Amino acid sequence: MAALALAVAGCGIRGTSVPVDAGGAPSRVSCKAPAAGTAPGPPGTTQATVYLVCGSALAQVERTVTLPKESPDADPRLPTARALLTELQQRPSPDEEKAGFSSALPAHLKVTGPRSGDPSDALRLSIRPDDLPSFALAQLVCTYGASTALGRTHAAVLGGPGDDTAHRFDCSADVLANPDIAENAGWGDPLSDVG
Repeated sequence: MAALALAVAGCGIRGTSVPVDAGGAPSRVSCKAPAAGTAPGPPGTTQATVYLVCGSALAQVERTVTLPKESPDADPRLPTARALLTELQQRPSPDEEKAGFSSALPAHLKVTGPRSGDPSDALRLSIRPDDLPSFALAQLVCTYGASTALGRTHAAVLGGPGDDTAHRFDCSADVLANPDIAENAGWGDPLSDVG
């Protein structure tokens, strides 16, 4: 019994009274996106980049997205935003799950176009951006920011259902590496400061 206690106690790691940040736990998933097909998808579809959660970061995955039929003179931004949101709300494919991908987007989240007084590139969510899980907000901002139909700005101008002003959220390298940055006050820049 004494030998067992001695063996357990002698593991070589000393206790400390000071908290130590040793980083995230090692991941056993690859976070390597499955290869996207090079053949064009069926009519009414397009290739799009979506950002999924893998480990404690975001990683891009190529998906074939079905766009709703709209009149030729309609603004393609809102149908594209809705199609991308739908993609983020879907369960990852078996290959994506095996590689460690998941999504934090709530299934009941909806997106609408700008209101009167909003900038033309604003999108309104059915939940205030600040009330979304941090990983979900980061996924949405980075996915919208990578879309050619939405301007490929590496950012998204988002507001909620209330009268709050829409804010610009940038998809930076820090956001990709630390999606929980959304919990930090001041991530969304007020539009009046952006110009």
